[in-house]
Amino acid sequence: MFLSTEPLRHTVVLDIETKKFTPSSNTLEVMTEGDNIQWRETTVESGDSLSIIFSRMDASATELYRIMHSSTKAEGLKNIYPGHTLRFGFDAEHKLKALQYIPSRLERLEFLRNDENSYTVEHVFKQPDIQIVYRHATIQDSLYLAGQDADIPDGLIMQVTNIFSGVIDFVYDPRKGDSFDILYEEEYLEGEKIGNGNILVATYTNQGNKYQAYRYESENGKSGYFNEKGLSMRKAFLRAPLDFARISSGFNLRRYHPVHKKIKAHRGTDYSAPRGTPVFAAGDGRVWKSGFSRANGNFVFIKHPGGYTTKYLHLHKRYVKSGQKIVQKEIIGTVGSTGYSTGPHLHYEFLVNGVHRNPRTILNKLPTAKPVPKAEKIDFERQLTLLQRLYEFKLASEN
Repeated sequence: MFLSTEPLRHTVVLDIETKKFTPSSNTLEVMTEGDNIQWRETTVESGDSLSIIFSRMDASATELYRIMHSSTKAEGLKNIYPGHTLRFGFDAEHKLKALQYIPSRLERLEFLRNDENSYTVEHVFKQPDIQIVYRHATIQDSLYLAGQDADIPDGLIMQVTNIFSGVIDFVYDPRKGDSFDILYEEEYLEGEKIGNGNILVATYTNQGNKYQAYRYESENGKSGYFNEKGLSMRKAFLRAPLDFARISSGFNLRRYHPVHKKIKAHRGTDYSAPRGTPVFAAGDGRVWKSGFSRANGNFVFIKHPGGYTTKYLHLHKRYVKSGQKIVQKEIIGTVGSTGYSTGPHLHYEFLVNGVHRNPRTILNKLPTAKPVPKAEKIDFERQLTLLQRLYEFKLASEN
């Protein structure tokens, strides 16, 4: 039996193009090509703007104006970022003849001056070759170290935690002996690996409970991860509002308070983490309060639909204001040690209709995730079958 290792669907419309272009990492280089064009190349640096770059390359502001008004595609030039490449093509009289903006090895934006001194624009994409790779990891010390030992790139380890963040608290739940595996895409250009693509299938086994997620992309290009029944892995609330930290104390109504030196109800969970660690909104909602108090230090309270409220205390910095609309996993602040705190940590509370509840138990009782729309069920089943067969094929080839 032959199974294709091509991805199920790409969101980029590919334009096959054969002209050679080789971006250089040099800050400035002089090259020559056909049509009597002399090419000069520069790499975008921190603080650069288009006007600064054009001045540095001895290209006139008039040409910049013509280029920016040549087509709506020129809006792409507003996205220049340090590390991106710009190539300027000059004629024998040192007049700008062409411009290439190269944000990556797979994409470039080309401007070519015509006889009317205006510019034609072409947006060129290259298609990478895709290889499907399987990796398996077993946790001995931490999920992160297990991923590294299994030769899983850091970015993909983080993707695993994102995929399962609605069903697993990766700060508290992982145990020695847990395992996870992924089926993912590696991208190659002219035989050289240039990056990683999407995770297609991910499995996590936590204390004997197995969770499996499949990537599904709809006809309109939207993608997400679902279990085999078509239920979204994205839940109403994250299991933990930050990544890779260590819980210093759990939900406990009889806890010896380290500051007040007496038994005091501790209606929440403390996540010990380095100062500056990003803190996420656990779910969609609106900021109820964002401020400072002597006891709480910097705090953010968020109200969510359905009578739910989450509170985040002792923050180092707050990035949101009262009344602001928030989406799940938006960064609302950073871990700190403000207020009644003995060290950097996040104090997190979860309330239902004004009553404190243990987030680690109440989340199990919340409504299930939304399923794949009925209109897309057939397409989902088709993609699911292909991914299951591909996963089984790769798993069998590894054993």
